[in-house]
Amino acid sequence: VQLQASGGGLVQPGGSLRLSCAASGRIFRYNTMGWYRQAPGKQRELVAVITGGGTTNYADSVKGRFTISRVGAKNTVYLQMNSLKPEDTAVYYCHAMAPFDYWGQGTQVTVSS
Repeated sequence: VQLQASGGGLVQPGGSLRLSCAASGRIFRYNTMGWYRQAPGKQRELVAVITGGGTTNYADSVKGRFTISRVGAKNTVYLQMNSLKPEDTAVYYCHAMAPFDYWGQGTQVTVSS
C-alpha cells in the first residue's frame, strides 16, 4: 500500500486548507483511513479517521472545524480544515489500516500570520 499526501502549506489563522491522500496498492473500500499530525516536540496524534462504512471520529480539538471524507472508488481521503489556528501547525500524515499500519510521507501545515 502506498499513500501519497498533498495539500499542505502556509495559511493565516482563520483560513482553510484541504489535504488529500491518494492510496494505491492492496487497499479496499472497507479499510479504515485517517489523518494524524505531529507538532515539533510532541507525539503524533489522531486528527480524524473514517471507516469503510463512512463512520467518522475526530479529535476534540478539531471537532466542528475539520471534516474527513472519502471517495471510495478511488480510495482517496480528504481532510477539509477550516478556521485554522496556530496550534494546528504540524506535519500531517495520512494513515491506512490495510490490515497493517501504512503511513504517507507527511505534509507540512503551518498556520501563522
